[in-house]
Amino acid sequence: PKMAAGASGGMLRLAMAGGCRVLLLLALGRAAAPRGGMLYPRETPSRERKELGGLWSFRADFSPGRDAGFVQSWYRQPLRQVKMEAQANGALLEDIYTLPVGIRTIHVTSSQFLINGKPFYFHGVNKHEDADIRGKGLDWPLIMKDFNLLRWLGANSFRTSHYPYAEEIMDLCDAYGIVVIDECPGVGIKMPESFGNKSLQHHLVVMEELIHRDKNRPSVVMWSVANEPASELPPAAYYFKTVIAHTKALDPSRPVTFVTDANYALDHGAPYVDVICVNSYFSWYHDPGHLEVIPLQLTTQFENWYKTYQKPIIQSEYGADSVPGLHSDPPLMFSEEYQKALLREYHSVFDKKRKEYVIGELIWNFADFMTNQGTTRVLGNKKGIFTRQRQPKSAAFVLRERYWKIANESSCLPPIIKSHTLFLK
Repeated sequence: PKMAAGASGGMLRLAMAGGCRVLLLLALGRAAAPRGGMLYPRETPSRERKELGGLWSFRADFSPGRDAGFVQSWYRQPLRQVKMEAQANGALLEDIYTLPVGIRTIHVTSSQFLINGKPFYFHGVNKHEDADIRGKGLDWPLIMKDFNLLRWLGANSFRTSHYPYAEEIMDLCDAYGIVVIDECPGVGIKMPESFGNKSLQHHLVVMEELIHRDKNRPSVVMWSVANEPASELPPAAYYFKTVIAHTKALDPSRPVTFVTDANYALDHGAPYVDVICVNSYFSWYHDPGHLEVIPLQLTTQFENWYKTYQKPIIQSEYGADSVPGLHSDPPLMFSEEYQKALLREYHSVFDKKRKEYVIGELIWNFADFMTNQGTTRVLGNKKGIFTRQRQPKSAAFVLRERYWKIANESSCLPPIIKSHTLFLK
């Protein structure tokens, strides 16, 4: 309902087909009431299950602390534990689908990413649904191993590069408190024809499907609409303006990005994102073997992006291949020592810029994964800090020390999970 300025409340009539009985709470945002408010059944202030149809009243709440303790104590039991059942036409419950829902807020400024009003720094990984034996097939023991390794690593986040992951994985992200950048399969958008109307219409449908599936997940804090598209091409401007606007219309509560490897001055999609996510492989694909170029090139990259767009930046990919057991002094490419040295050069710049506008770092990759055969691939992509069998390389210990240090500094330690039974039924 629309409220006039200064109104104390009002009435709302709801009609619901099918006789659904649900527990309803509606918090009125600024669009409805400039100072907020609550909706509750007219006949009772309790928060019991009832028919949606009927007359409801609402009131504006002018108190400064109107949201204080809301999640914990507004209900007779903690809101996160309230069970809701939908029943159609009085039919018996023959099947039950459990949908855990979390409550949190997300806000992006020109230099920060805020979760529940507190600055959040992404220190995590990029992953792939991949392992030996089962390949990309769902493997419960492997999934649990991966989440235990994320905990061991001190990681607080990952990106679903470059496609939606299995719902079972997303359930565990909700349970473990792992923050997720949820990415659609918008990879390989490289040719001019990739930005045509046929591709665009399909892309819009893909985002609708992804948001429909994952919109209720508290772990998902940002949508990514593409990975490394040819965003330097002129058609990319209209294309990404349309896709991002559509995504925001579907879900106004979350920021939207795409992951770019284009030059900051040529990127036609960057003006429309909320957060700049940039991939760069200095001293690997560019100036291979020259570790000394990383501080200057990475610093210049960050400063150029921020000066141009005034938006927070995530280093969404960086890394180097290493063959397990291959050692070299001085560090040479493909050795474990080179991978460690490259990470440390990047980290030295991250530590300076995260005090300003860099809000995250995601290593490429969590684990080695299989690729097409080629002269640049040694039995797949070897940029993992773990092997394909989930054994740690030397770089894993470098990252573990760093991530736990950041977690302790920010007082944002990964939660200890005692039971997963709710999520594994």
